[in-house]
Amino acid sequence: MTRYVGRRLVETVPVVFGVLLVVFVIAHLTPGDPVLIALGEHATPEAVEQLRAELQLDDPLPVAFLKYLSHVLRGDLGRSIQNNERVTVELATRFPATIELSLAAMLIASVVGILTGVLAAVRQNSWFDGLSMFVALFGFSMPIFWLGIMLILLFAALLGWFPISGRLDYTVEIVRITNLHILDAMVTRNWTALGNALHHLVLPAITLSTVPLAIVARMTRSSLLEVLRQDYVRTARAKGLRDSRVVTRHALTNASIPVITVIGLNVGSLLSGAILTETIFAWPGVGRLVVDAIFARDYPIVQGTVFVIALVFVAVNLLVDVSYAYLDPRIRYG
Repeated sequence: MTRYVGRRLVETVPVVFGVLLVVFVIAHLTPGDPVLIALGEHATPEAVEQLRAELQLDDPLPVAFLKYLSHVLRGDLGRSIQNNERVTVELATRFPATIELSLAAMLIASVVGILTGVLAAVRQNSWFDGLSMFVALFGFSMPIFWLGIMLILLFAALLGWFPISGRLDYTVEIVRITNLHILDAMVTRNWTALGNALHHLVLPAITLSTVPLAIVARMTRSSLLEVLRQDYVRTARAKGLRDSRVVTRHALTNASIPVITVIGLNVGSLLSGAILTETIFAWPGVGRLVVDAIFARDYPIVQGTVFVIALVFVAVNLLVDVSYAYLDPRIRYG
């Protein structure tokens, strides 16, 4: 197992390098001058040249990439062109909000998706099976930005059940430890802040969870149906075991590997999908950060954010691969 993990870590190096290279080239070839955006249209040519030299934007592209790569290897992702703040500090401030939103969305997608898929499989060809798969297909096809706007109009603007934007009301105070508001509120036993943070989290999490929920539900159903046709399942039923025990203890365990794979792959899509969701709900995470950075041509912010997301995606995929051996003892890594 250790050898396999080490080999996978080595294999991720060219992947991460490729991500850095592609994002760096695209960011620097995008039309627009970040110096003029930062200083304004009325900046003097001397000020423009001075800032461009300070930011090393006048270097040739290969030279600039090698310098950036050397900084990344030392753990330095650069400084923001707009406010001169370190990218690592910006990410440390914003990333917990995205993690909180993505975990909440993934929890909804996993629990509801697996439960829906299991019920649809054990009740194959019933009205529930047909309705749940139709809803799953509808959720998979629905654009996130449209669903978010509709939820805001219905549940926030019209009914007033949920807040429109943000993570907390302005009147609620919270001690920031990890910047994960739910965790910080639980640690400090601030139940008012906990309820308010959960209240703000509902609509964005539901919006972000629709696509992975549909995928998990359909994958759970198809994988479980295949397993339920196996001989050992029929043998377990012939021994007189209850259907619930057969499904949960025998069939679902063996059908879980494709589902775990889908859940792991959707973590990356949640981080990327959070860009739209955070923009719609004014959620102060890395999604809004990278959108603002793209408009401002703030190269270090865009490159640093994509780099961190790529690392998270690689790490999750590695954890998913390693979990196979624990879910199915027949799997061994050489």
